[in-house]
Amino acid sequence: MSDAVPLAVRRLLLIAGLALLVAAPAGCSSGPWVPTPTGATCPPEGTDLTYENFGTPFMEAYCVRCHSSELKGAARMGAPIYHDFDSKIGILNVAAHVDREAAAGPDAIDRHMPPNGDKPTDAERYDLGTWLACEEQALGNPPDGGVADASLAPDGGDGDAGLDAGNADAGPDAAQ
Repeated sequence: MSDAVPLAVRRLLLIAGLALLVAAPAGCSSGPWVPTPTGATCPPEGTDLTYENFGTPFMEAYCVRCHSSELKGAARMGAPIYHDFDSKIGILNVAAHVDREAAAGPDAIDRHMPPNGDKPTDAERYDLGTWLACEEQALGNPPDGGVADASLAPDGGDGDAGLDAGNADAGPDAAQ
């Protein structure tokens, strides 16, 4: 009889060791990112933030490198189609989605977007949340990201026009 560990026991130990290696990092992480509405609202006195002095510069600095109506296919780097932030209407069509991905408010600071390159400061994210909330309020849309007149919304009123997990241009984050 040999002093060697039986093959079945060695395999079991190997599997257990691999399982620990895989599970250990997961236990240290905060888990997958979850899109969170920020709860941003338009202040009673309104805001001086406009599409011209805030929306356009913000989107040009952080978003249109992927979210542009001019970009197609792989050039969008995974950005879902119809999530085009080179126009005010393009942004407001998916305002609730933008809020959950990149804005900040009393309930959350969403730092998911942009995934690479220059990133906005938290102060800019708070301004984004405020600007979106004031624009939505001016349009008569409810603060939860709904659409006042769903018949005008290309997404049926859920605030996520163009989200299509089956879309080849949408990329792996499309369902978020």
